[in-house]
Amino acid sequence: MDEFVIRGHVVNPVAIDRATMTDSVVHVGADGRIVARHDAGTPMAARVLDHAARHGMAVHALSPAQLLMPGFADLHVHAPQWPQMGRALDLPLREWLEQRTFPLEARFADPAFAAPVYDEMVRTLLANGTTTAVFFATIHEESSLLLARTCLRHGLRAHVGLVAMDDPELCPPAYRNASVEQALAATRRFIHAVRALPGNEGGLVRPMVTPRFIPACTDGLLRGLGALAAAEDCLIQTHCSESDWEHDYVHQRTGVNDTVALDRFGLLRRGTVLAHSCFMTADDMALVHARGAAIAHCPISNAYFAGAVLPLRRAWQAGVHVGLGTDISGGYSPSVAVNAAMAVTAARMLDSGTDPDRPAATRGAAGSRLTFTNALWLATRGGTAALGIDAGQFAAGQAFDAILIDRAARGSNILPPTHGEPDNVAEDVVQQILCNIGRPNIHTVWVAGRKVHGS
Repeated sequence: MDEFVIRGHVVNPVAIDRATMTDSVVHVGADGRIVARHDAGTPMAARVLDHAARHGMAVHALSPAQLLMPGFADLHVHAPQWPQMGRALDLPLREWLEQRTFPLEARFADPAFAAPVYDEMVRTLLANGTTTAVFFATIHEESSLLLARTCLRHGLRAHVGLVAMDDPELCPPAYRNASVEQALAATRRFIHAVRALPGNEGGLVRPMVTPRFIPACTDGLLRGLGALAAAEDCLIQTHCSESDWEHDYVHQRTGVNDTVALDRFGLLRRGTVLAHSCFMTADDMALVHARGAAIAHCPISNAYFAGAVLPLRRAWQAGVHVGLGTDISGGYSPSVAVNAAMAVTAARMLDSGTDPDRPAATRGAAGSRLTFTNALWLATRGGTAALGIDAGQFAAGQAFDAILIDRAARGSNILPPTHGEPDNVAEDVVQQILCNIGRPNIHTVWVAGRKVHGS
């Protein structure tokens, strides 16, 4: 890959509560990492441009309506649920699983069915600006490995999990692991197969140990997966304290909350991604922080299946890493930006409350609000940091995972500034992007410096 330079407006999430928008020069090295980012007009920026001219490097100049942002990280996607995205959201969680989701996922035993679904999904995620995704696949080794190959072929940075689920009380006969031993052997083979994929020497696509959630797994399987993750030094993903039903089910079965139970099974460790986590206590969050695990916040899905809003600021106050998840198809949108805007909305409703019969002073949970700058962090660096990936910001040494946004694109819902209003206030621009961005605005997408979508 050749080195190149981009010059133009750059939106950079530098901290949870701070983003900048500057006219910048960004130098991307041949290894796909950022060599430097300098404010335009400074001596250091001039040196980069001079170096580019002397060495014949491409310099891409953005138009005034265009800007560069880090790519989005989606920490929770059910890849086989892509065909039912936007459907069956009226059902309660358990009925949704039993009536719609498990029968659909069982069809992925056929790789010929899986291949076009996964290809369309990966291309669509990239077109929506997702540069990192964390996938639940199914229990089927062949089609799950096909998903990993599809991500690698299209250049999507991905973590892919072969789902493990063996409890006959919840899992149907046609869609569950035959035994603990079978599930563990399949997971071990899958880990090794993903790591050995040709072209994956740099680890762009990585395996994850994936117990679906405690209700779908026997104790023996959960313990075995915890030991396997430790032995293979493999990241873990699962659901945690998602809904009243799931949270109460786990407590009745184990006598403790999901977080404590997962820890006892050896499944709570650095890099574990816990989807939802709406019903965590302060002690749960302290334990998650102590183990170095993270939360995938899924605000759209939570509105339909959790029946609660994640108290995100409490998680941050406890030191927990938090990123965003679309939770396809529990969430209806493949856009991380849409979910980022929903995170702000959900936090606003949690803060102010929703029951008009209560006095305003006692209606909500004060101090729960998020800003759009917070939401940008969740959508970018929050997610990559949770996975231990050096990406999500424009800083030297980080991977160049980026999206070029064109606010003047044909079909855009974003009105470029035309009436003299300021266009250099980062908070305003971030709000406008997260609230109004659509596929027409996403002009180009890069992952590790490689152009993976657009012109």
